[in-house]
Amino acid sequence: MDCCSFTSSSSLVPPIPTPHRTALPRKIQFSRLRPARNRRLIVNRASGSDGKDSGNGFPAIPKPVFIEEAIGAEYGEGFETFRMDGPLKVDVDYLNDKLQESFLQRIRHAMKPDEAFGLIFSWDNVVADTHSLKLDTWRQLALEEGKDMPCDDHMQRTILQAAADHVLIKVLRWVKEESELERLKLRLSEIYYENILKLDGPVEGLREWLDALHTAGIPCAIVSCLERRHMVEALQRMGLKKYFQAVVAEEDGMESMAHRFLSAAIKLDRKPSKCVVFEDDPRGITAAHNCTMMAVALIGVHPAYDLVQADLAVASFRELSVINLRRLFAHRGSGFMDLQKQIIEKSPPKRKLTVDTI
Repeated sequence: MDCCSFTSSSSLVPPIPTPHRTALPRKIQFSRLRPARNRRLIVNRASGSDGKDSGNGFPAIPKPVFIEEAIGAEYGEGFETFRMDGPLKVDVDYLNDKLQESFLQRIRHAMKPDEAFGLIFSWDNVVADTHSLKLDTWRQLALEEGKDMPCDDHMQRTILQAAADHVLIKVLRWVKEESELERLKLRLSEIYYENILKLDGPVEGLREWLDALHTAGIPCAIVSCLERRHMVEALQRMGLKKYFQAVVAEEDGMESMAHRFLSAAIKLDRKPSKCVVFEDDPRGITAAHNCTMMAVALIGVHPAYDLVQADLAVASFRELSVINLRRLFAHRGSGFMDLQKQIIEKSPPKRKLTVDTI
């Protein structure tokens, strides 16, 4: 994984000015991730396919976007960076400790408590309707290859949620050779990026919700595995660019959902425990909770009974108001989701029945 800096010029608009910065180092260089469990985390980068030169004389090749991402951020897992005084472990606990508010920030947030929150939006099915976009991509690929695309709802849900390799080999059974698999995956990514150019509007109710957040001064970030230029161009076409102070994209080199959420929290200069993630995927909700963040689920692609672990589930952004954010944290103390030792009270010794007792 390439080293990345969370203080790069990736913000769309300047962040909310604060008199003093936090105690977090000005520039954190994250090297290779060392997970708590010895497993391979899926890393895929989504480059564009507009025919531009990639820098080595060849046109840019789009990389797979139909992938099954790792959740990430299990307890004890984090980033490791090296400094002059030795290695530094950067994980959820570290960020919650270092991203503390300064004295003047606390005064400002006491007068305007909504500004203390940080909102993180996922790209897929939260900002843009990528469910229909990806389904049309598979249909177009099937038409080009002369294959049959299943119409069953359960089969289509499996196709959209699984990785392209698994779908092409195990589900659709379109390929048997490795060369043919790579060709179809490349063409699938090309079609997807072509379809992104057709996006002209966000999810219903999102624009009004973002406008309310902008009025309240709440900073927002958007996360995705797509390339940054595609994200910015799509946000410009949909008229949403001014609402997002930070963008976490492929260039940031994040290896899981949770690590993108942590990257967004750093760019927003907010503690993870003060952030709210807007997701439509149960796995994304789990990743948010692993980062000690709140999770608001958008019912649609997944039914409500699959999203019960979310702190709040809504059918549309029109159901939300800024007061909902305050209520999410109303019953949470400063030690939200911290590991606690359970105190077991010792029961009094049982009385023994004797002749005198009777």
